[in-house]
Amino acid sequence: MTETTHFYALIMAGGGGTRLWPLSRKSRPKQMLPLIDGQQSMFQMTVQRLQPLLDPTRVFVITGQDQVEALQADVPDIPAENFIIEPFGRDSGPAAALGSMVIAARDPDAVVAILPADHFIARTERFRQVLKTAAELAAQRMAVTLGISPSRPATEFGYIKRGELLDVRNGFECYKADSFTEKPDLETAIRFLSSGLYSWNSGMFIWSVQHLIAEFERQQPVMYDLLAQIRPLINAPDFTRQLTPYWERMPKLSLDYAIMEGAPDVAVIPVDLGWSDVGSWDMLFDVLEGDANGNVTHGKHESHIQIDTTDTMIVSDRMVVTIGVKDLVIVDTEDAILVCHRDRAQDVREVVRQLREKGAHAYL
Repeated sequence: MTETTHFYALIMAGGGGTRLWPLSRKSRPKQMLPLIDGQQSMFQMTVQRLQPLLDPTRVFVITGQDQVEALQADVPDIPAENFIIEPFGRDSGPAAALGSMVIAARDPDAVVAILPADHFIARTERFRQVLKTAAELAAQRMAVTLGISPSRPATEFGYIKRGELLDVRNGFECYKADSFTEKPDLETAIRFLSSGLYSWNSGMFIWSVQHLIAEFERQQPVMYDLLAQIRPLINAPDFTRQLTPYWERMPKLSLDYAIMEGAPDVAVIPVDLGWSDVGSWDMLFDVLEGDANGNVTHGKHESHIQIDTTDTMIVSDRMVVTIGVKDLVIVDTEDAILVCHRDRAQDVREVVRQLREKGAHAYL
């Protein structure tokens, strides 16, 4: 692959961001929210950090029908034909396969970086450098994943164990990926961290499209058979409608389970990118800058009153007053208020589950 001639990005933008309720909703999930700087949405930041490595014509987006219009308005420079619409979500495995197949129809020699739409990366130039390095490896029929240097024994992330050193390219050490482990318990996470051999699984994967499709054929024959039937429909004007009956039969699997864990030639590049998946309020807390008392505020109102308040996050466009509290997350929206301890921020998804169970769809 010469430079970036055949290099593309496939942004996965169909998630719901349930752990960021009540700000993140079905109609406006976290990738559409300006969570970091109050100006750009997470999706806009994801597209912008790819430039100048990739211009918007080389960026594809896979999302749902209910989100595509807002995403197109967010980044109008991405051609409308680069938005791939799923009839409904079937997890990241089918989404990655469908997106790669659409890109392969445009460019059979394509190498694609499969990227989430809603992650934060502080070191954007280093991110572009490591993506370029990963693309060079992927062009040699390697599957490449970016491993995040762990800063703590996190139990909410998957882990990748690195094996032998394969190459040092552009200053990045590239290792064989020995194994993937999904969200370990705390004792295991501490052991992983102390070994120095593990990275967090970033969910960013780089492949040649032909290699990825071949792995679906080898590992997931049911998926591949459906994809083979879908392929001739790609350029149809009513592609999404014609896709629906096949999508109803498509197995629901993550890309990790469907392909990555069973792929024979996987490389991992451990890298410190200032990365966060901003998956919950406590993770956003860590990304945003706090004041001298460790308090973080976010929203249009900048004059919250905080008396004897420490290590507390306030997300609101209205005046919020706190007295004598610490380690809280307070999120105030037009129709709902969340108050929880920082240590319980991961449990917000249970709120969404109960709302769905109660049929309270206005709050989802």
